[in-house]
Amino acid sequence: MEKILAKEKLRDWVASLQGCEVHGPAFADAVWNYAKAEGDIDLRHTNTVGSVKAFAFPQREVFFRFEHKRGERPSLVPTLPEPRPTVVFGVRPCDGRGMPRNDTVFSKEFKDPYYWARRDKLILVGLACIEPHSPNCFCQAAGGSPCSEEGLDILMTDLGDRYHVRGVTAKGIEVMERGRDAFKEASGGDQAAVAKAHEAACKEPQRTFGDLVAIPDAIRRNFEAPLWDEMARHCIGCGICTFLCPTCHCFDINDEVSSPGKGERVRTWDNCQFPDFTLHTSGHNPRDNLGMRLRQRVSHKFLYFVENHQTQQCTGCGRCISECPVGIDIAAVLERVSQS
Repeated sequence: MEKILAKEKLRDWVASLQGCEVHGPAFADAVWNYAKAEGDIDLRHTNTVGSVKAFAFPQREVFFRFEHKRGERPSLVPTLPEPRPTVVFGVRPCDGRGMPRNDTVFSKEFKDPYYWARRDKLILVGLACIEPHSPNCFCQAAGGSPCSEEGLDILMTDLGDRYHVRGVTAKGIEVMERGRDAFKEASGGDQAAVAKAHEAACKEPQRTFGDLVAIPDAIRRNFEAPLWDEMARHCIGCGICTFLCPTCHCFDINDEVSSPGKGERVRTWDNCQFPDFTLHTSGHNPRDNLGMRLRQRVSHKFLYFVENHQTQQCTGCGRCISECPVGIDIAAVLERVSQS
């Protein structure tokens, strides 16, 4: 399905989504992030700081609540989420490409019911990047495109005074049908304009790091090289690179006790850049320095994920570069590994 949406009709489309929770980009505290839509949605955004990953895999979620009273059997109360359909507008293609990778992680060997309860109700309305929104974008080097539909339910393309809106999945088409009165038919001229805009977007300069296919062998070749320690010298182990990543998915599970015999089992994001991530109860830590942890992050995305799932994990959003407080640059790391 392909339609044209006049920009002033976006509000009407959003209003048609009764019963859905609608989110879009919002500018606050000097950054763009997703927020619940209140009226108009502003699609003039750069990439958001946080990714859409959190809509299916929140930073903290309760698995179940428990209580154990003396002389009685323990009581467990499950807390499987029952969300409303959630429509997220303004999803950049790099974030869209992240979701199929997360889907694989949370379903290949075991279908995670908490993740999928939210994921099945999630509709992603993408917005093609007609121009790079950061000097650190490298989606094409990571095998993607600024106009990719991968992982998206709808892809919108800005044509100046209007949007071209393409339904990609059945969920996306259903959301478009609900707002049918806001749309017009796309003409041949509109389709030609979209093709021209996408072609120009793919020619915009981006970061590069060499041959993507050769990266796994380069990592294996340099696995014990001192360059990891050199490149990680300034790292402070804050973990911002992985917390903001659209595909990092490591988590921890803890029982949080609120009073004697009563509490919750909670899943929270964890981070391979933290020193206690691999700390054994014996006190031994097989990755006890920053160089090893940087190597792990890069290897996970460009070696191990390729071995396990036949695709690299990184989508080239550039967040880990832009938001790193000490300037560690994964594209520069890959370039150096490739040339070593």
